[in-house]
Amino acid sequence: MTAKKRSTPSPESGVTMEHLAAIAGVSTITVSRALRNSPLVTVDTREKIRKIAEEQGYRFNVSARNLRLGRSHSVAVVVEMTPANDRPMSDPYPLELLGGITQELTTAGYSVVLTSMQLIDTPPVQGADGMILLGQGSHGEAVHRLQRSGLPLVIWGAPDANQPGIVVGSDNRKGGASVAERFIQQGRRKLLFIGDIDHAEVQERCAGFMEALGEQQHAVTILRPKAFTFEAGFDCMSAYLDKKDKSFDAVFAASDLLAMGAIRAITENNLAVPGQVSVIGYDDTPGAASFIPALTSVHQYLRDGGILLAKKILGLINEEPVESEVLQTMLVVRQT
Repeated sequence: MTAKKRSTPSPESGVTMEHLAAIAGVSTITVSRALRNSPLVTVDTREKIRKIAEEQGYRFNVSARNLRLGRSHSVAVVVEMTPANDRPMSDPYPLELLGGITQELTTAGYSVVLTSMQLIDTPPVQGADGMILLGQGSHGEAVHRLQRSGLPLVIWGAPDANQPGIVVGSDNRKGGASVAERFIQQGRRKLLFIGDIDHAEVQERCAGFMEALGEQQHAVTILRPKAFTFEAGFDCMSAYLDKKDKSFDAVFAASDLLAMGAIRAITENNLAVPGQVSVIGYDDTPGAASFIPALTSVHQYLRDGGILLAKKILGLINEEPVESEVLQTMLVVRQT
């Protein structure tokens, strides 16, 4: 007769999951799920089993569990942007996305390995069960690099026919269109767009903006700073004002920081915002509301996006059908 296979005991106590299951009156798999905080087990049952495990001196052996399953139960979250003093990781993007991701993954019993593009070849990243990429990079370079790993991958960004994969992102085209509609309502005629359209999301924002303008497309000038910072917005706007006439009357910036920098340059050139020049940003960060004058901006639901990213990567890891998804945007009108 073949002996019944028993669960690995906790090295500190000799107590197994089967012992805990017998005491709790549940199955061994329920104990396993409860100890890794799986949402498949009710909160009350999880608390009951954890209390019993603590009383019995049991310590869940995560490493042994992962070895048996052939999984690390971790997801690498790769931030495409390079952190800098003028654009720190503590900004709402990517912090709000990370909050939603972490909430969803830890609830499912997964740990989060947070890293940047510079460290994607390290063992913790390569040993993850899947990857989430925040930002596609110029010409999708970041996507191409991560796809070479062969790991399941979900991307925050904009759909790209040249980059097959699962993408979660905002409706950037509609967001851009809402800005154009606002300028049309205000009677603005000579318009500037500030943003690096080599990035798929920015390209979509610009495309939606241009399409909604219709006959006014010929009146749009595109400025292409390579960064998304206050300084980049200030510098490119200042350079434009130094070389060109000052007859433009509206600016759509691809991020709030770019918009704020542009406003500083505009006002330093003795143009009034919004009297002479209307300015609209993108992201609707907390700083937009406190900026003087308060910045009109396109709101992205970043925390919801983070939760969706986590759900998609868990689906891919578990070999479930997963599709790309687009979140709505909303124009928040303030003083600019």
